[in-house]
Amino acid sequence: MQTETEAATALITNDAVVLGLLAVILGGVFWASNLAHPWVKRFFTVIPALLLCYFLPSLLTTFGVVDPETSRLYFIASRFLLPAALVLLTVSADLPAVIGLGPKALIMFATGTIGVMIGGPVALLLTSWIAPDLMGAGPEAIWRGMATVAGSWIGGSANQTALYEIYGAGPDVFSIWIAVDVVVANIWMAVVLWIAANQRRVDKLFRADTTAVDRVRDKAEAYETENARIPSLKDLIFIVAVAFGAVGLSHAIADPLSAWFGESFAWAQRLSFDSSFFWLVLIATVIGVVLSFTGARKLQGPGAAKVGSVFVYVLVATVGLNMNIGAILDSPVYFLIGGVWMLIHVALMFGMAFLIRSPSFFLGVGSMANIGGAASAPVAAAAFHPSLAPVGVLLAVVGYIIGTAAAWFTGLVMMQIAAGAG
Repeated sequence: MQTETEAATALITNDAVVLGLLAVILGGVFWASNLAHPWVKRFFTVIPALLLCYFLPSLLTTFGVVDPETSRLYFIASRFLLPAALVLLTVSADLPAVIGLGPKALIMFATGTIGVMIGGPVALLLTSWIAPDLMGAGPEAIWRGMATVAGSWIGGSANQTALYEIYGAGPDVFSIWIAVDVVVANIWMAVVLWIAANQRRVDKLFRADTTAVDRVRDKAEAYETENARIPSLKDLIFIVAVAFGAVGLSHAIADPLSAWFGESFAWAQRLSFDSSFFWLVLIATVIGVVLSFTGARKLQGPGAAKVGSVFVYVLVATVGLNMNIGAILDSPVYFLIGGVWMLIHVALMFGMAFLIRSPSFFLGVGSMANIGGAASAPVAAAAFHPSLAPVGVLLAVVGYIIGTAAAWFTGLVMMQIAAGAG
């Protein structure tokens, strides 16, 4: 975590300048990825363009050029560009084919949840054996901070806040584990983006049956090819109108709806129903689903999905700003604990994928629907193919709903481990 002094000395504090930097980075990556030089082609075979669009902005934070805690870019991207992208990617999707992908998506999602629920207690137990002096006591006990991470890694930030209140984590331990949450989760996100760029190789490793995923992808590409045309100004205006009209409607409904749930029902917080972001993502997706059965789906021809993908890339760049690799040097032992936790989650995901011959798509999206929630799961899904973004949204919504309860139980287990160590 950056201190206030470090935040004040960030080289660039103007969000307009930061946005310009991110735009130049995205443009530079795409320009380089299309160069014909053999060495460049080999480089981008190993390091995909999307991963660079994610990693390079993190260097701005790591080296103190930008301070993401004072920047509003991620907030704006997640509240405006993400729902717009969801609408455009969903309106272009073949929803019946997406729904027909089969049970493997849910199996991999459930495995990811179980991985978080097992990994946290195991990492804490190892800590109690190897470094019992780190366990802490009272509000600053390590298990309380880890319980908030469980909420984040099963649902999202709303669930994390709920666990913070439920278990009363102290401010110091909470700030440490927020840093662990962000850095460790973002490193795994980078790996998922690499898997997306190399999905054929990973699928071969799993001996995966990719028939259902390929069918959705092929139908989407065939539809786009058959209906593709050079977009006119009118087409682009219609695309923007549909996208941001839906964003405006989603905000108009989500804000009062979340407030009403929060004021009217005591259980609303446990299910994240009092989170406006939860409703924003859900409503935007529903609007996209409804529009996909209307003439609006024809917007795929002039490039609705491509415009949505542009929004996704900008979002990816702003997410990358939140990853400060240098934070690991501040509290390395806590990042080691978080790393062990994540490795257990990842090991279970790979084991189950191999066991049921799951496509790598279900591994990546099933994991990110837990670890990243609604902000990351659609991005991960779109990295495999834009037409698959709705799967990420649907699984992320499930994570939101079960996140608080599953993390609460995980916290109880960790509390018992801490009590036994004491």
